[in-house]
Amino acid sequence: MLILRGLIGGLLQIATLAAPLLLAAGTWHWPRAIQFLVVYGLVNSVSIVALARLAPASLEARLMAPSAKSQPLADRVVTPLFIVSLLGWLAFIPIDVFHLQLLPPTPLEVSVVGAVLSLAGYAAIWTTLFQNSFAAPIVRDQSERGQVLIDTGLYACIRHPFYLGFLFFSMGLGLWLESYASVLALLLPLAFLIARITVEERTLRETLPGYADYRKRVRYRLVPFVW
Repeated sequence: MLILRGLIGGLLQIATLAAPLLLAAGTWHWPRAIQFLVVYGLVNSVSIVALARLAPASLEARLMAPSAKSQPLADRVVTPLFIVSLLGWLAFIPIDVFHLQLLPPTPLEVSVVGAVLSLAGYAAIWTTLFQNSFAAPIVRDQSERGQVLIDTGLYACIRHPFYLGFLFFSMGLGLWLESYASVLALLLPLAFLIARITVEERTLRETLPGYADYRKRVRYRLVPFVW
């Protein structure tokens, strides 16, 4: 059952987020982190059920087992590096909050702004999934699925709205969890993300009809008027 598979995947996501945060903190007594995990768990579960009902093909794409057959070699290298850097970044947040304290902790009002920014990024991510049923976890040729160019909705503004939502989510999360330094530390995962976007763009130019013209119409990859 698609909803059940999706919810199980959601639980694994929460565990993947909770492990580096709480293990590196060395304590459960971290109200902001517990707050984030509870909010994320609830919103994520509702989003999964909604996606399964309204855009099941999109959820299937996210749950599809990765296949190295059509995955470019460059993505097989870049994606694991990105994931490892992201997990390291998550572990850095509690290390900074509880031990390093490189910068003063974020006050409550900044933490609230961070929570709003993080949820806005989350909303952008899921809007992208609703609009694009080919948003798979790995870069690969999806010709066998009949992939077509998506150039409406958020894709009419930038070419990679999913990744922009991810950046908002991550920056907001760092502030939500009281760490200014974590926003600066995002530069490492961002470097691997930019490398992944480069690989993805090359693959789409080679395999997706109309993508070259789409790049001319929608100039910006990630941030409007910047890049």
